[in-house]
Amino acid sequence: MITGGGAVTGRGTPGRRTVLASAAGVPLVAGAGGLAALAGLATGCSGGTPAAADTLKDTPPAVPGAALRARAAADSTALLAHYDGLLAARPDLTARLAPLRAEVARHAQAFGATVPKPAPAGTPGATGTTAATAPPTLGALAAAERRLADARATALLDAPPELARLLASVAAAGAAHVVLLTGKG
Repeated sequence: MITGGGAVTGRGTPGRRTVLASAAGVPLVAGAGGLAALAGLATGCSGGTPAAADTLKDTPPAVPGAALRARAAADSTALLAHYDGLLAARPDLTARLAPLRAEVARHAQAFGATVPKPAPAGTPGATGTTAATAPPTLGALAAAERRLADARATALLDAPPELARLLASVAAAGAAHVVLLTGKG
């Protein structure tokens, strides 16, 4: 049994804080200095004040790459809008574009986006164009795919490993889409 005012558990053995305090050379006396030193150690063991512990519990852990993942999801969703606009304006391209659109939808889902179902071909109002934008074309869609593939290839350099692999894969798919859309390698 430890003497000099150390705390003893109900089993007759010293408690964890008592052992830590004695190992640290803190005097275990009932005086104010000994209790203050022991209180300092006890605070370290319990996580600090209750307010500090509550603050830590309420703070969600940071997810590495969360902002980059959210941006990639938004970019894929915007690319889907390009596909939908072109499909609405040119229903004759459905057989050619539907598989590529489906891939882009899977990419958006992989990044965490909720993907809308494709609008039926020729649906009014689904063109994704306004008076300020030009009608969608295959060239414009290919350019959007190329820009996004390039941006993802650059972004993967700052991404955590898992997200970097996903970005690389999706960037490669985007580059393949450009080839399929333009017929140029």
